[in-house]
Amino acid sequence: MVRVALREIRAHLVRFLLSVLAVTLGIAFVTGTFSLRALLADTFSAIIASTTQGDLYVRGVETTDDDASPTPEPSPPEGAAPPDQTAPPDQTTQQQPVGGGTQLLGPQRVSVPLELVPDVAAVDGVEQAVPDLLGTVVLVGADGQAVVNGQAPSLGSALRENDPSGTLVQGRAPRDETEIALETTALESSGLAIGDTTHVIVGSGAPREVTVVGEATYGNPMVGTTLVLLDAETGEAAFAPDGQLPSIAVFLEEDADPSAVAEEIRAELGDRDDLQVVTGETVRAEGTESINQALGFLGTFLLVFALISLFVGAFLISNTFAMSVRQRQREFALLRAVGASPAQVMVTVLGQAVVVGVVGSAAGVAGGIGLIALVRAWLARMDMELGGQVAISPLETIAALAIGTAISVVAAAVPARRAATTPPVEAMRDDVVVVERSLHVRAAVGATLLAAGTGAVLWSVREATADAGTWLGVGAGAVLIGTLAVSPVIARAVLRVLAWPFVVALRPVGRLARGNVMRNPRRTANTSGALMIGMALVGACSVLASSAEASTSSIVATEARADFFVQSATRSVPPGASAAITSLPEVGRADTITSGRTTVRGPGDAEGDGVGVLALPADAFGETIDVETTAGSLESLADGEVAVARTTAVDRGWAVGDELRVSGPDGTVSMRIGAVIASQILNAPVVLAESEFSRAVPAGQSTIQSLFVDAADGVSQAELRAALDEAAEPYLVLTVQDAEELSSSLAEQVEQAMVILYALLALSVVIAVLGIVNTLALSVIERTQEIGLVRAVGLGRLQLAGTITVESVLTAVFGTLLGVAVGVGLASALPSVFAEEGLTELAVPWTMLAGMILLSGVVGVIAALWPAARAANLPVLDAVTHE
Repeated sequence: MVRVALREIRAHLVRFLLSVLAVTLGIAFVTGTFSLRALLADTFSAIIASTTQGDLYVRGVETTDDDASPTPEPSPPEGAAPPDQTAPPDQTTQQQPVGGGTQLLGPQRVSVPLELVPDVAAVDGVEQAVPDLLGTVVLVGADGQAVVNGQAPSLGSALRENDPSGTLVQGRAPRDETEIALETTALESSGLAIGDTTHVIVGSGAPREVTVVGEATYGNPMVGTTLVLLDAETGEAAFAPDGQLPSIAVFLEEDADPSAVAEEIRAELGDRDDLQVVTGETVRAEGTESINQALGFLGTFLLVFALISLFVGAFLISNTFAMSVRQRQREFALLRAVGASPAQVMVTVLGQAVVVGVVGSAAGVAGGIGLIALVRAWLARMDMELGGQVAISPLETIAALAIGTAISVVAAAVPARRAATTPPVEAMRDDVVVVERSLHVRAAVGATLLAAGTGAVLWSVREATADAGTWLGVGAGAVLIGTLAVSPVIARAVLRVLAWPFVVALRPVGRLARGNVMRNPRRTANTSGALMIGMALVGACSVLASSAEASTSSIVATEARADFFVQSATRSVPPGASAAITSLPEVGRADTITSGRTTVRGPGDAEGDGVGVLALPADAFGETIDVETTAGSLESLADGEVAVARTTAVDRGWAVGDELRVSGPDGTVSMRIGAVIASQILNAPVVLAESEFSRAVPAGQSTIQSLFVDAADGVSQAELRAALDEAAEPYLVLTVQDAEELSSSLAEQVEQAMVILYALLALSVVIAVLGIVNTLALSVIERTQEIGLVRAVGLGRLQLAGTITVESVLTAVFGTLLGVAVGVGLASALPSVFAEEGLTELAVPWTMLAGMILLSGVVGVIAALWPAARAANLPVLDAVTHE
């Protein structure tokens, strides 16, 4: 039976190659996901290993609500620690909307005094004790513009002579504030060279001219991060102005015993129980673990799209085997008649499915590795070079092969069972009549799923609780599967309407095409089902994108009342720029939005959690910003109370009047909740008055996210804009926007994010198109004799090709209409469910959806080219006598 299965594959090679291609595309996505995750993990792990080379580290313990001073820890790029940066490696960054800034996630630690560095360096066995210095820097490139590589940060650190963590490639280390060195990636992306003069803005300072005197490397690509290296004195003044450090990196002499030296350092620290000495291996292990956790989400996100593509591909495979079994009913009956058992016949069909799965999966593994190699090369051209090797582990390879093969076998199971249950007596008949099962059971199941799914979706909309998203997801899945189940039942009615223009305009082509697609609604529905899934997802994403853009515009229009908004491409406005703008005579009011992070313990909490906090003048509300107050009063901020976000209050059970214990620089302070707010601009758990910010966040740990600026009396908008542009120009990375420009820029960010989703979903649409091609090609084979007869009675080649093309167009448009209807219907529930996350408006892009339906017609024409040409070129006599 195995030989029978292989012979059938050789006899119908094109049919099976299309099925193999569907599996290949899906598995390539799965393999690419595995490979990309491994590549990123290797890259960032290597960065952590090369930039945390210390043998020991002196750092603070994790803060609780009784600790006095959390450590200032600027966020490394995507979890990678810069030179000597040993802030807890389990921190990652999360980008917030306007006013939210870059928030640190993970434990806060007690700071380490800079004055301890000489004491640690004097311990026997210590070769060097290097303070970890890191902060924001703006570098001006050779083109006179700030160097900005996408979302990658621009950071500054210190480089000393004979620095054990970095290696000078050429030149020398900087010696004073007029000199800098650049990491290799930064040197290349900036277009600068050794000896060039340029400008930098370090921390809160003003732009100053510097000379590039050296190039340094840390052994691995920095993934787009712009790393500027300063001399030690300048670095300490800029990044540790309060004399506090995240940690101290300790490098030991060659023969020193790490355990003994660690004990001596602990003794040197005396009674400082809030400081600890840990090994470099511990720090690097923490970093690797945090990277794996962060990349786990990315891997899951991409894997979902890969499985969607495989699910769509399963329709192609199932259709292929169903039509193959239908054409070979007599062959299977003859096999049964000569002694083959039902199990052997079933093994024959499933054996072919195994071949499809194994070959397709193997090709997909190779294709996925090649795909990631292309992605890596593309990122390298964008100055975001990744390290490591493009490969997947043997276990992941086996998993990919197993997934592809399992999906192929499952998709072929029902056709295989039908082949196995063909009665041998069928072989005695001159023609084989395939009796289709009733659609009543399928319709009942589909209707039940549709009703249950719709009920779950409506429940999620009506009861906007914490579980609403889960209900929406379950309901959406049930609706999608229910629609697939009932699609054959509604196919005849819908196709009759869709075919009407063709019947009227194209005679007799339209009538023939309508009869062909309506004759077997199950096959038509199955063929269009793959496209329906893809278009449902695309339609839902288009509604999501339009709603997000509309919500963003609504938020800006509702909450932002300032004349202009000043923000930075590095997400950090230099304090000097803020002072310069505030002092302009054209400015009547300039409210600064400042962000930071601290540890907060609410009533009933056993321990505190690190949360992001925002600060702005207490009297800014109603002037430059207007937010919804759901409880309490924002006037209480002027009295030292705080406002909390409504989502945070619900999640943690906080209410107006509750006392929060906040770990500030001078110890734990109590702050009363005076208001609960619902705001998307102030997207942080806790908001407090500017005057209270220093009680919650230590100096040096705050970041100015943006400024909201109003014109002075008698100053026109044009005059204020000109003054702001002039004040911002020296700082290079600042942008001045009015409300309309701010709304447009935020909408553009949404569009950029959605482009990625559309690109991922395009793969499922490509597989769906392959399904249409395959089904039409098999249909041509199945109807060879019929085609010969209609040609014999006078139907021309072009008319026949037109009939096949109209069939394809009807199938594609049917699937697209169903998909768009389901996608738009489900996506319409999103604003109600996710209103708290900022999705407050529903916007349906009708023009885009209409374009998708028209495009599906074009897709149908393209999909029909090969099958139509094949049908038109069939010799009439051979077709008439075909069996």
